[in-house]
Amino acid sequence: MNKIAIIGAGNMGGAVALGLHRFGKDVSLTVTTAHSETLQKYSSLGISVTLDNLSAATWADTIILGVKPWLVQKVLEGIFPALSGKVLLSLAAGIPSSQMSDWLLGSGVSAAYTVIPNLAAEIGESMTFASAITGEADSLVSSLFNTVGQTRIVDERRLNAGMMVASCGTAFALRYARAAMEGGVQLGLYPQEALEAVYQTMRGAVDLATAHGTHPEAEIDRVTTPGGITVRGLNAMEDAGFSAAVIAGLTHS
Repeated sequence: MNKIAIIGAGNMGGAVALGLHRFGKDVSLTVTTAHSETLQKYSSLGISVTLDNLSAATWADTIILGVKPWLVQKVLEGIFPALSGKVLLSLAAGIPSSQMSDWLLGSGVSAAYTVIPNLAAEIGESMTFASAITGEADSLVSSLFNTVGQTRIVDERRLNAGMMVASCGTAFALRYARAAMEGGVQLGLYPQEALEAVYQTMRGAVDLATAHGTHPEAEIDRVTTPGGITVRGLNAMEDAGFSAAVIAGLTHS
């Protein structure tokens, strides 16, 4: 049984907590938050809760830091006595591994990783990227986060790319969905009809390409009849800078 403490069960830490609670096997969870009222959400599901970070970290085998990047150093200082022999997984983006290594110096931590899941961990559909800071626990990290989706262990340079594509990418994909919904309403659909149609179409497109193992363009080619309305729509989107805008959004960090 892997005893896991999630320190800071906010948006991302909470999504991981809910996913592990729903889909995890041989795991025991304790979550902490900064405010007692937030804990009720998790305790009502049968998840162990506490406001005491040090107590949770002392109990755990694996510690997941779900706090904001600017709080990581302070939280680490508070649980420092409990880190020896533990695996530490930080969900905080943008902190260089060299900085994390400095903060962990002398802690005796068994292994530490930066792990970037996305909010779909809550439903078992996260795309998670992870990179080692110190030590080696690839199999544990992969096994744990494969429970809530798919996982890739990468170097630090590719971790940042994975964050933009897969974690920030959730917002980017849903911004497309919002635009497509608004376009559907302009064409005459009721808002709820447009929303349901866009979500189902996105889901079907992804499942189709995944089932075939194809490049997106291969499936695009199948629906773009020469001289048809789809190719005209695609060309209009490109004229408006669609692909360039997506790439700019990913790389403008």
